[in-house]
Amino acid sequence: MSDALKGSCLCGQVRFTIDAELAPPDACHCRQCRKQSGHFFVSANAPRSALRIEGGEHVRWYASSSSVRRGFCCHCGSTLFWDPLHRDWISIAMGAFDTPTATRLAMHIFVAEKGDYYEITDGLPQNPH
Repeated sequence: MSDALKGSCLCGQVRFTIDAELAPPDACHCRQCRKQSGHFFVSANAPRSALRIEGGEHVRWYASSSSVRRGFCCHCGSTLFWDPLHRDWISIAMGAFDTPTATRLAMHIFVAEKGDYYEITDGLPQNPH
């Protein structure tokens, strides 16, 4: 990919660049993602080595399980990262990108836990887990 993807939190204290193509994003409807984001959470995976963070001292990490942590800006609260600790990739919140991503939503996951106030009607695959 010739152009790096850029993103930031709401207040701009945390900025990031991805020097790789993103995997197609998924929409996670699990209870944890819904509670963290206020709705379902859409993110895309990228190689950990391709992520550069400016203002990393403003990122706080919440260990939501023994194998995953979630990164957010300590100033504005923007959800930014979903980080599986023992993998070579990291997930980046699609809503945090400032530049076009040249990708499209691929599927919905954890739909067995989705909220009762909305329906999924886009025709994409839906995985119960």
